[in-house]
Amino acid sequence: MSENWTVLKVLQWTAGYLGSQGVEGARLDAELLLTDILGLDRVGLYLNYDRPLESAELAAFRGRVARRARREPLQYILGSAEFWSLPLTVTPAVLIPRADTEILVEEALARCSLSCAVLDVGTGSGAIAIAIASERPAARVEGVDLSPAALAVAEENVRRHGLEGRLTLRQGDLAALNGGPWDLIVSNPPYIAEGELAELMPEVRDFEPRQALAGGEDGLDCYRHLAGQAPHLLVSGGWLLVEVGLGQAAPVKDLFTAAGLDQTFLRKDYSGIPRVVGGQKR
Repeated sequence: MSENWTVLKVLQWTAGYLGSQGVEGARLDAELLLTDILGLDRVGLYLNYDRPLESAELAAFRGRVARRARREPLQYILGSAEFWSLPLTVTPAVLIPRADTEILVEEALARCSLSCAVLDVGTGSGAIAIAIASERPAARVEGVDLSPAALAVAEENVRRHGLEGRLTLRQGDLAALNGGPWDLIVSNPPYIAEGELAELMPEVRDFEPRQALAGGEDGLDCYRHLAGQAPHLLVSGGWLLVEVGLGQAAPVKDLFTAAGLDQTFLRKDYSGIPRVVGGQKR
């Protein structure tokens, strides 16, 4: 690239280059990287297609394109992601929130009264807990995570959305939960089977935190821990709701039933894949 490169030329070149490196949605990624550098929105790019980039802008952009070409997730490069229409800070210490997880929030809100007590297990960036707290101002919401680095990101997001005092965070092990009793326990736990980790797309396999991905030999370890503890942590009539991976809904539902949870159900995402499993304490 040179100082004579315009916005349009830079976008065209970058989209082709990222596409050649296997990046899906290369054009969109190129646009989002450039909007961040130039302080414009995407409409602003279209209105400034003929504008030449300054040398400092080119240098900054080139560095970010190189990171994306190595398959580093766009959200880590930008330092942000959107979940439940809320902007969140993200770093490699936390999983990047996915739209599919909003299904879990929908099911949680359907079972959460105005003043319910909610525990988000493996809170990561705080996405689920923050979404629930933003919709239920009188609820008592707590997020727990084993990783201090993840909790630091969640704390930043809590402050970002003005939820101090309404959403608390603490370090804790999913295998040894305490507190409560809770009206609702929600979790998007690690659920990738050991043998499937190497098959993940590079953005996930090489950059997202392994601790937040690996779910044991069959991917179900965390669900066993959650199902076993839920009856002792929930109020009578309280719910355990979890996100699951492809092909895991039926075995997780069986774990819930074996643990004594009633009214077990599956909820599909908008692609028709079973995504949430829930069960209620008798």
